[in-house]
Amino acid sequence: MAVSRRKRSRVTFPIMAAAAFAALTTTMVPQPSFAEDSPNDWPKYYRTDDAWRYSPLDQINTGNVKKLKVAWIHQPGDIQMGLQATPIVIDGIVYYVGANNNVFAVDGETGKTLWHYKPELDPIVTKVFYVAATRGVTVGHGMVYLGSLDGRYIALDQKTGKVVWERQITDLKTCYGCLFSSPPQLAGDILYGGTTGGDQPQAGKIFAVNALTGEPAWTFNTIKDDPKSWPGDSGKVGGGGAWMPGVYDAKTDTILIGTSNAAPDFFPDGRVGDNLYSATILAIEGKTGNLKWHYQEVPHDTWDYDSAYEIMSIKHDGKDLLVHLNKGGYVFVLDKATGKPFNIWPLAKHINWTSGIDPKTGEIKDRYEPKVGEERVMCPYLLGVRSWNAASYSPKTGLWYTNAMEVCNTINSSPQEIDKVGLAGLYLGVSKLEAVPPPGDKASARLDARDPITGKVKWSVDYEMPGLGSVLSTAGGLVFNGDVRGVFHAYDAETGKELWNFNTGSGIRSGPVSYAAGGKQYILVPSGLGSHAPGFMASAFPKIKGLPGGAALIALTLE
Repeated sequence: MAVSRRKRSRVTFPIMAAAAFAALTTTMVPQPSFAEDSPNDWPKYYRTDDAWRYSPLDQINTGNVKKLKVAWIHQPGDIQMGLQATPIVIDGIVYYVGANNNVFAVDGETGKTLWHYKPELDPIVTKVFYVAATRGVTVGHGMVYLGSLDGRYIALDQKTGKVVWERQITDLKTCYGCLFSSPPQLAGDILYGGTTGGDQPQAGKIFAVNALTGEPAWTFNTIKDDPKSWPGDSGKVGGGGAWMPGVYDAKTDTILIGTSNAAPDFFPDGRVGDNLYSATILAIEGKTGNLKWHYQEVPHDTWDYDSAYEIMSIKHDGKDLLVHLNKGGYVFVLDKATGKPFNIWPLAKHINWTSGIDPKTGEIKDRYEPKVGEERVMCPYLLGVRSWNAASYSPKTGLWYTNAMEVCNTINSSPQEIDKVGLAGLYLGVSKLEAVPPPGDKASARLDARDPITGKVKWSVDYEMPGLGSVLSTAGGLVFNGDVRGVFHAYDAETGKELWNFNTGSGIRSGPVSYAAGGKQYILVPSGLGSHAPGFMASAFPKIKGLPGGAALIALTLE
């Protein structure tokens, strides 16, 4: 069933839903994190708000993984920008989004389409830089939530796919890049999220609404109103968008979310200062939007080193810690209650923008920055030591599994006129930007298994080209990871030995998950290479050019 609704400038309720809505809202209450009690489900973007990307299911294990076979395939029909979503699975129903905000509910046992929502998008979505792609949906309160490419939050009925409410959040005509490429997340009855566009001339914001009604709750400005941080009008185009999903600690009503680089990325002369809250981890009170604490990983970022990636929670010696990868190649281990550094260690092997970061204070030593009129090779490059594809942590092994790459970029910093950037342009501040191998070495890629606190390597597997999909670990002692050619690999979580692989036909740029339905465990992998990453890395990895696109949701189970 296809459901289509026109864009609204205000919060709206379809006629059929409006009559029942008053009674509905009296029974809907904020839902706690339930993933731990539902091992069969994958109910959130990272499965749990610990952001482990770990499934407690073990029917598929190291002893039988070779018997995995295709159970069903679901094709969304639009392959533009591939398939970048992480599916949500609750009670045997799969919810996912394909290109151009097409949302599907699919039977997890058969692959049958239960409903399909096809939005009517503003034509402006074809003119922006970040076209077509969406990383997922969020499910809760009996609704499926979507952040749209034309700047809306949309709530769909979980059973039918019909619109319950929708609200226009941003205006792409006046705020370049202010679209939603990641799903807004739930913090009780608050729905919150940030826009993409940290590399465009805009001031980042995190938008929160009432998840039941769509009414505005609060807005957090990721560009701090402080002339010491942002002199003159530099903050008005300072970037800093929170473009990846945050996580929520229900016990303390705390949203943890990271922000992007400061803009223009590589020409910082007009924004002398620390540029808060760019490249920062934020701890925000869910109900009010008030800032509890912040930790800026890269003050005055001049290298495009976002702090937007997943924020993992872990206990270590009785202490609650956060583990977070910055694009600049360092993993920050922070005190969860205060944001104070516990340890900081390098994931990248090639780092030259600093001689090191003090593991206890976070002080960046000997900054090496882009310079106007001079070509400089900076390591890592603008995509980081890893792209936004998340790592996975297994409590069985105590290991953190992540893709990594060793690539640098040649940069020539240059001023850029804001009024000439345009709707689809990037506000980078460069006259030259090219991905290159590290000096004296070759560009390389790998999958690492490490201690998340110390960074000690347990095992590592070399890859021909960088892995751009998220890693999945399971209680069956397995680690799953896809490559850009479309081969989906299963490894022994303890040793890194490859036990099985399957060619999906197109590269993995998504979040594979695991769930159970009808007494059987499934591994679900969205296949379809997309995003701008392959284009950015092509000069360093020429073989990535011309790899086939696609879009297929592939369910695997034991024969």
